[in-house]
Amino acid sequence: MFNSIYGKITAKSGERICLETGGLEWDLAVSTHTAEALPPVGSQARLFVWLWHREDMLRLFGFSGEEERGVFLALQKVEGVGPRAALRILSGITVAELGAALQTADLSRLEKISGIGKKTAQKMLLALQGQIVFDTPSVPAASAAPWADVVTALVNMGYDRRRCEELMPALAEKTDAAASRTERENQLFRLALLELAT
Repeated sequence: MFNSIYGKITAKSGERICLETGGLEWDLAVSTHTAEALPPVGSQARLFVWLWHREDMLRLFGFSGEEERGVFLALQKVEGVGPRAALRILSGITVAELGAALQTADLSRLEKISGIGKKTAQKMLLALQGQIVFDTPSVPAASAAPWADVVTALVNMGYDRRRCEELMPALAEKTDAAASRTERENQLFRLALLELAT
């Protein structure tokens, strides 16, 4: 079965991403957080996927990382939560915020998610509290910290965080110091993709 798709982003809007790879264009449903984390149209990206199969339809869902996909699948164990509702939940709260809310039994935070009432929030706590383990985020190396947004974008594409952080100092020296912050980040992102692809 599919694990992930890597290709060029051809469309990006709201909770929908299109990726072209090998002559095929894939239409994926994604959370708004995943869509926002991805680079612009025309860039290369990797999305982890899950296929929803019913008698009358097929739908491919995309995720920024395996952790988000795991939470998406876990959410469907909650009574009354299907794939569409699980995606809506992930659009209304980040994976890290959801983990914190579950660990601290913060019912009020769960109720603030669009479309989630008190009963569903209670069911989420009962079904998922203690079931989802979140890794503590690694602290980026000091030399990589100024380029944290670039590192995050690369990690969301499936690259190893430590490897990306190690690359930042040397690659940053190759960017145009006179360019704006945004331009340097774009240059650094492209250089990192070339380096990671080798």
